[in-house]
Amino acid sequence: MTSIEWCKTAVLIMDYQNDILDRLPVEKQDILLDNAIRVLSESRKNGLPVIYVVVRFREGYPEICHRNKMFSTIKGAKRLIENTPGAEINSRVAPMPDEVMVTKRRVGAFSTTDLEAILRAKGITSLVLFGVSTSGVVLSTVRWAADMDYSLVVISDACADQDDEVHRVLVDKVFLRQAEIMTTQDFLNAISS
Repeated sequence: MTSIEWCKTAVLIMDYQNDILDRLPVEKQDILLDNAIRVLSESRKNGLPVIYVVVRFREGYPEICHRNKMFSTIKGAKRLIENTPGAEINSRVAPMPDEVMVTKRRVGAFSTTDLEAILRAKGITSLVLFGVSTSGVVLSTVRWAADMDYSLVVISDACADQDDEVHRVLVDKVFLRQAEIMTTQDFLNAISS
């Protein structure tokens, strides 16, 4: 954990929204939410800024091009529309009143958002991140953040994918090239030491 300066670290919780979590089995949702709660609680206790990243679309989906295979599926299912219960963050991990929320119209946390400006304003150089899905928001955000020279930690058991094997390969093989991989317990141990 030598590459992380805690005083310059923010925590990103990404796409923990009802429409996204509901696509996972209930048992997996419960584990994810329990781990996220533990990470958020310890981060707040230690003064780390927590930033929420959500994906939402306007009524009628003007942001979605018919050539975008993934988002066309979302449009067809009428999911993730602004101001609907499905687009809301799950109540078990709801933000505190003073925490920042960044809304994106694409997969990665930096794409179509002001996240970089927020991080620079706070002097952040390291990110602890987790989200749903591993092959979506987590992968895109790790790649972008690594290209921007952030030190990165991915909380592996607070991430999930509909395909467990894809999750495993990303966490065990791909992310290791650009991020430190920790479990929730590893993170709790590291931040309290």
